Amino acid sequence: MEELIATPPTIGSYEDDNIITLEWQEHIRRRPGMYIGKLGDGNSADDGIYVLLKEVLDNSIDEFMMGFGKTIEVTVKEGFVSVRDHGRGVPLGKVMDVASKMNTGAKYDSKAFKKSVGLNGVGIKAVNALASFFRIQSFRDGETKQVEFCRGIITNETHKEATKESNGTLIEFMPDIKIFSNYEYQDTYIESLLKNYVFLNSGLIIYYNDKKFMSRNGLVDLLNENMTSEPLYPIIHLQGEDIEVAFTHGNQYGEEYYSFVNGQHTTQGGTHQTAFREALSRTIKEFYNKNHDYSDIRMGIIAAVSIKVEEPVFESQTKTKLGSRDMGPNGPSVSKFISDFLKKDLDNFLHKNGEISEAMLKKIAESEKERKAIAGVTKLARERAKKSNLHNKKLRDCRFHFNDSKGELLEETSIFITEGDSASGSITKSRDVNYQAVFSLRGKPLNSFGMTKKVVYENEEFNLLQAALNIEDGLDDLRYAKVIISTDADVDGMHIRLLLMTFFLQFFPELIKKGHVYILQTPLFRVRNKKEIRYCYNDDERIQAIDALGPNPEITRFKGLGEISPDEFKYFIGKDIRLDRVSLRKEDLVKELLEFYMGKNTSERQNFIIDNLVVDEENL
Repeated sequence: MEELIATPPTIGSYEDDNIITLEWQEHIRRRPGMYIGKLGDGNSADDGIYVLLKEVLDNSIDEFMMGFGKTIEVTVKEGFVSVRDHGRGVPLGKVMDVASKMNTGAKYDSKAFKKSVGLNGVGIKAVNALASFFRIQSFRDGETKQVEFCRGIITNETHKEATKESNGTLIEFMPDIKIFSNYEYQDTYIESLLKNYVFLNSGLIIYYNDKKFMSRNGLVDLLNENMTSEPLYPIIHLQGEDIEVAFTHGNQYGEEYYSFVNGQHTTQGGTHQTAFREALSRTIKEFYNKNHDYSDIRMGIIAAVSIKVEEPVFESQTKTKLGSRDMGPNGPSVSKFISDFLKKDLDNFLHKNGEISEAMLKKIAESEKERKAIAGVTKLARERAKKSNLHNKKLRDCRFHFNDSKGELLEETSIFITEGDSASGSITKSRDVNYQAVFSLRGKPLNSFGMTKKVVYENEEFNLLQAALNIEDGLDDLRYAKVIISTDADVDGMHIRLLLMTFFLQFFPELIKKGHVYILQTPLFRVRNKKEIRYCYNDDERIQAIDALGPNPEITRFKGLGEISPDEFKYFIGKDIRLDRVSLRKEDLVKELLEFYMGKNTSERQNFIIDNLVVDEENL
C-alpha cells in the first residue's frame, strides 16, 4: 500500500487526517497509467485493454517456456475475456494471493522462472483491480479451487474440490467500463499479439475464438508476416542459446526492427536492439573489409532479434523498452553477448553463402551511391529549412514533446497537417497549445512516387515537413506521437491525402508501420434547431439527427475545414476526436500498391474504376 497526501480541506492545514493510505486495488484504479500505460478504447494496439490480456497471457507463456503446457485457449466475446492454459496450475493454497496480494508471485525465485517476462508481482493484480469481474481457477493434480473478485474486492471463494480437468489455470475477466469507457476489442490487435507469441515460442499452439495460431520457423515467420516489400535475398536466420535473429534487406528506405526479450515485444527497443544494430553493422563491415558507412549497411534492413535475459529490467511497467545492460547477475553484458554471437555465426554464414553475401553487397553499394548523390543537397536543405523560419511560417508548434524525466515521446502530442491557411487558422485557434501542433501545406504536394530520397531535400514542402517531424535520421527523435492528415472531405482533399501517404510510404514507411499516421474525421453536416446542435459524420447520422430534432431543422453541409469556425472545431479535435489510423497489412506490398495508385498507368486505373463502379439506381 502507498501513502498519499490528500487534498487539504483548508489552506495551510497539514494534520494527521491529511495522510491517507490507499488499498492496493484503489491505488491501481486511481493511477492505472502507472500499470498499463494509456487507457484508450481499443483502437490502438497499445491501449490498456490489450495490456490486461497480455498480463494474463504472459503467465501462461512463462509456463510454456518452463516446459509445461503447449496449448493455450483464448476467447474474447463482447468484451469478456477467458484464458485457459495447461501448465502446472497455481498452487491451490495461493490462488487468492497471486491475484490479490501485491508483490506476490513465483517469479522472484529465479529457479522456478529463470527467464520470465513478469518479475514484479503486479501483473494480474492490475487486471483484477481494473475489472468489474475477475475469476481465477486453478487445476492441479486432480483438485481445483477458484476465487472471484469485483474491482479487486473478493466476492466468492470456493474450497478445494475434485476435478477431472487437466492441470493449468483459467482466468476470466471483464474490463471495468468505469475505467475503460466505450471500449471494444479488435481482432486485428489481438491476433497480432498472439502471432508474436507463437513466432517466439516454437511448438506453442494458441487457439483464439477457435482459430489456430502456431509457427514452425520462428522469427522467419514473423518477418514474412510483417514485411511489406519483397526481400532482396532469402532471410538469414541464426539461432543460439538465449538468442535468435533473422534479417534481410528490402527495396525501402529506413530501418525496420522487431525486438523481443523473454517473449516480450519491446516496441520501443532498448539495450538489446541498440546492441544488435551496432553489432550487425560492424560484423558486415568487417566481413567485406571495406570502409562502408553504417547507415548504408542498414538502409532498407528488416530485422528481428530475440534474447532471453535473467531478471530483465524494463523502463516501464508495460515492458516496452529494455533497460538491462547485462544478460543476468553473473552473465556478460547484453552488448558483448550479441556482438560475440553475430561475429561468429553471421560471419560464418556469409562465408558459406556467396549468393546472399553478393546480394547484400549490391544493396549496400546502391545505398552508398544514393547517399552520396544527396549529400550536397542535404546540407543546403538544412540551411534552407533554418532560413525559412520554420516555426513561424509553416509550423505552429506545441509546447511539450517529451517526458522530461525519461526523454520519452508524450503520447498526447500530435501534429495536424492541413491544406491552406483557412483550415490551419481554424485548427490553430482551437487546438491545445500544449500538445497539438499545426503544419500548413501550400497547395498540393508533389507526387513523389518513383523518386529517390533526394526529392525530400529538394522539395521545400517535404523538406520542411521532414524537419518539423524530425525524422531525417529515423523515428528515435520523432516529435509527435500522432501525425494527423487533416484535409477536406472532397476530391482535392482526398488527392492530398494520397500524395502525403505516398510520401510517407516511399521514404518513411516505419512512421505508418509504427502506428503514427492518422486521418482526421470531421463532420460533413451540422443539424440544429433552437435547442440543440448535432454534428454528423455521414448521411446515416444526418438522417438520425433530422428525425431526433423534429421538423425543419437547419442543415449545413461543410464543404471544407475552413468553413468550420474555431469555436466549433475545438469539439472535433478534443477528447472526442475521431481518427482513422493508417495501417499496412502483410498483403500491402508498398511498391506494387503505389505503382497502381500513383504510377503512370492512368488507363489501368480508369478501367478499375469503371469495372468497380456501383450505381445507386434508386437515386438516379
